[in-house]
Amino acid sequence: MTPSSKITASHLSRLAIVYVRQSTSAQVRQNTESTQRQYGLATTAAELGWLAEQIIVVDADLGVSGRFGSEREGYREIVARLCMGEVGAVFGLEVSRLGRSNADLSRLMELARLTDTLLIDTDGVYDLANVNDRILLGLKGQMSEIELHFLLGRLHGAKLAAAHRGDLRHPLPVGYVYDEDGQIIKDSDEQVRRAVEDLFAEFQRTGSALRTVRAFHETGRLFPQRAWAGAWAGTIKWGKLTHSRVAQALKNPTYAGVYTFGKTREVRRVLPDGTVRSSRRRRAREEWTVLIEDHHDSYVTWAEFLVTEAKLAANNTQRGARPVREGTPLCQGIILCGTCGGRVGTRYSRKDRKVTYKCAEPTVRCRTVTADTVDDAVAVLLLQTMTPQQIQVALAAADEVADRRVRSHRAAELAVERAGYEADRAERAFSQVEPENRLVARTLETRWEAKLSALAEAEAALATARAVKPPVPDHEALRALAADLPRLWDAPTTSPRDRKRLLRTLIADVTLLLEQDSDAVRIGVRWHTGATDEVTVERRGPGRTPPEALDLVRQYGATHSNVQIAKMLNDAGLRTGKNLRFTPRHVAAVRGIYKIFTPRTVAVQEGELSVKQAAEILGIPADAVYNWLRLGQVPANTRAGRWCIPWDSQTQEIYRQKVAGSFRLKPKPPAECDG
Repeated sequence: MTPSSKITASHLSRLAIVYVRQSTSAQVRQNTESTQRQYGLATTAAELGWLAEQIIVVDADLGVSGRFGSEREGYREIVARLCMGEVGAVFGLEVSRLGRSNADLSRLMELARLTDTLLIDTDGVYDLANVNDRILLGLKGQMSEIELHFLLGRLHGAKLAAAHRGDLRHPLPVGYVYDEDGQIIKDSDEQVRRAVEDLFAEFQRTGSALRTVRAFHETGRLFPQRAWAGAWAGTIKWGKLTHSRVAQALKNPTYAGVYTFGKTREVRRVLPDGTVRSSRRRRAREEWTVLIEDHHDSYVTWAEFLVTEAKLAANNTQRGARPVREGTPLCQGIILCGTCGGRVGTRYSRKDRKVTYKCAEPTVRCRTVTADTVDDAVAVLLLQTMTPQQIQVALAAADEVADRRVRSHRAAELAVERAGYEADRAERAFSQVEPENRLVARTLETRWEAKLSALAEAEAALATARAVKPPVPDHEALRALAADLPRLWDAPTTSPRDRKRLLRTLIADVTLLLEQDSDAVRIGVRWHTGATDEVTVERRGPGRTPPEALDLVRQYGATHSNVQIAKMLNDAGLRTGKNLRFTPRHVAAVRGIYKIFTPRTVAVQEGELSVKQAAEILGIPADAVYNWLRLGQVPANTRAGRWCIPWDSQTQEIYRQKVAGSFRLKPKPPAECDG
């Protein structure tokens, strides 16, 4: 480049910045000639008069897209130096290297005009104070942006066409490779295939991604992973299975033999400081650009993939799901409070491992109930519902659902057929018009495009209708389940986790309803079908004494001791609220809780008197009799926790002599005694 009269001593006294940029890392590795040409601009700057120490090469944006200047560190450095008046000229291979967006380029041009900075590329020197140079540079920037738009449009169109045919190649998950013809096939390495099959089998068995990871770790199995970059690109490495890798595999429709394209979209947002950030967001399945079923060999069916997707969603506690957990409570995670509407949690007693259902945020009216009380009632309702008669009703409903699905699918198929006919008709009309008659041709072309869009929507609706609905259960499988369910439920090999999973296949949730009677619990059950049932059961524990035991204590409390009553309760086969054998301490606690006190004014047995009765007969205070009894000076027995005096003639004589021998006692007239 020959020196220009636009370059003055003022420009040469300041810095010369050489801006080097490539859009992607692949371009940096492959388009080396372009990179070398950009670095060569430093020699051009020296030829134009800048000293070596004044020439600065800014290459921080190698491998960074030029879409947004705020995301390029090197571009921001140039703008900062321009604003400080340190730069005399900025060198670039072409205008688009400085700013792909017109907004960024216009900003740079305005700053260059205000600071008297030159912009120099291979075509010449531009002085932004000169209106002609400013117009020319602006036009070049606009042309560069438009050119990029058309290039991207053609590239994306070709890419989209290949994707609709299922021919667009994209990175495959481990377990798949491309053959010589570019078709997707399963990996020829049997070890890799077996590892992928084991992953899906373990998830089918455990129903949890985390438990799948644990199953692999417990058996010491490794899982393959394909490297995508570096010296090991394309090779298989073996390592420990992680939760993220399990989730990625289970959510990847490629394993179901489905070819997809357009599952994500780019979202841009402007931050408060004016910078633009881009991110990828997942699209809903109905918004995917391409979805081709049975495109290649699969490890699981599409129906199994949809079931797996539903299980993963049900396991996601961050979105409010309540998956099956460890522990014995059957309704854990699906039980609600009918008083406050909140979630009911489980509480374990450290002393006896008793489990109770307790509201997470209890109010005054919220109930706390032992888990066995609710679980037993719900289990009985479940087993009673799954009878052969109920199965017949379910089979009839399944037939009705199947017929309805066939009708809905048939309607969607007819809609696709109709849309295809309309699109073909519009295409024929467009093909028959003369090319020179553009007024008619444009109208027919627009109509044809509308019909094609309607056809695409009808095909998408049919695909969605077929995909989102799981298959109807087999009749024989339902009958076998009804016949074998009680034995399966009570089998010792059936874990609490298995019972919970079985329960949740039919029951949506359980609610503890408000009940005024403190000894009863109302339980509401909502089935997945939308039907509801209500069960009222007797409340048990903790500390809740059975009514039969309470009646026995009330009946014999006045005549028997705690030891005797405890023996009577145990002989009758009764247990405490915590399912323990009765002891005298338990009986005493029942007396205190239910106010069953031993009367002191009635006889315990025939022929015996209480202390108060004997004192009334003798005409003396009862305290005197108690004093004699404590000192052992008169005969008496202790029964049921009190003194009992056998009131025969010999005992009466002893008591009267004791009264007569006391100089302090002044007996009243003796009361009559019947015995």
